[in-house]
Amino acid sequence: QVQLVESGGGLVQAGGSLRLSCAASGRAFSNNVMAWFRQAPGKEREFVAAIRWYDGSTAYTDSVKGRFTISRDNAKNTVSLQMNSLEPEDTAVYICAADMNPPDTKWLWGRTYSYEYWGQGTQVTVSS
Repeated sequence: QVQLVESGGGLVQAGGSLRLSCAASGRAFSNNVMAWFRQAPGKEREFVAAIRWYDGSTAYTDSVKGRFTISRDNAKNTVSLQMNSLEPEDTAVYICAADMNPPDTKWLWGRTYSYEYWGQGTQVTVSS
């Protein structure tokens, strides 16, 4: 079992920044991929960013490239999402997820159904 606990959400004005963190526990991490998804009211859950634990390789959805940065701290078993230049369209619940048997190909890391473990989410609201 893996437990994921998110923190760092809040209310920010457009153009501002927030940093989300996801604390993972319960199993050793090595070949897994950790990701952030988001879900806005009335919309499907969508992939935001992912990072492979052992080499730090990353993937992003197009709408956040250049604005968001995903990183991990192996010693603390945490994954962070630095979000800059936030826009009202970024408003959503942000959810951390873990895929313990990920595919090697990066472009497959956005598949929601591949992730076995999910956190409860943290709300991010961007005002205009």
